[in-house]
Amino acid sequence: MSTRSIGLSPELHEYIVATSVRETDVQFRLRRETAARSDFGMQISPEQGQFFRFLIRALGVRRALEVGTFTGYSALAVAMELPEDGHLDCCDVSEEFTKVALEFWSEAGVANKTTLYLGPGVETLDRFLAQGRAGTYDFAFVDADKVNYPAYFGRCVQLLRPGGVACFDNTLWGGKVIEGEFGDEATLAIRDLNAIVGDSKAVLSALVPVGDGLTLCWKRP
Repeated sequence: MSTRSIGLSPELHEYIVATSVRETDVQFRLRRETAARSDFGMQISPEQGQFFRFLIRALGVRRALEVGTFTGYSALAVAMELPEDGHLDCCDVSEEFTKVALEFWSEAGVANKTTLYLGPGVETLDRFLAQGRAGTYDFAFVDADKVNYPAYFGRCVQLLRPGGVACFDNTLWGGKVIEGEFGDEATLAIRDLNAIVGDSKAVLSALVPVGDGLTLCWKRP
């Protein structure tokens, strides 16, 4: 993840946040608390959170899915914009991280719109598919273990309804995706995802320089 979108100077980032990001007090305090952690870099940037709020409203999302929740900032942005009867299913492996998320979701009044599933993401998505949830989600956000990104893509496409949108974070990976032929396991997996998405006939995609690279996939009818 990235605390600001890739390639932005601190001054330009401050301008974008000041002119377009409209955080609630709970969002701001969650972001500030997370920023004090040594692993704060796993939190999305405020402009990315604002972008998700925009997408949820613009797409009319009612059922959403998140793989990789951390301390809950992205999920909070999504849940805030869901209608009262909307719902967000969140998948993560860390009880420590998500304990913070649960506290802030409750404070923001969106706990009734969220369900947290603890366990490996691939296993959780497979369970959703086995439960007959294919084609039932309007929106998915993936920001979890990078080595499983190709696996998450295939499962999210199945879980989305036609016309639904999936977003994959860190798809520029700090520029590592273009640094030589080889790389670590995570870098190779992200390159694989980018190639798979680019060749897929199941989705229309766009990779945009928001955060550390955000790939949007619209599921074709």
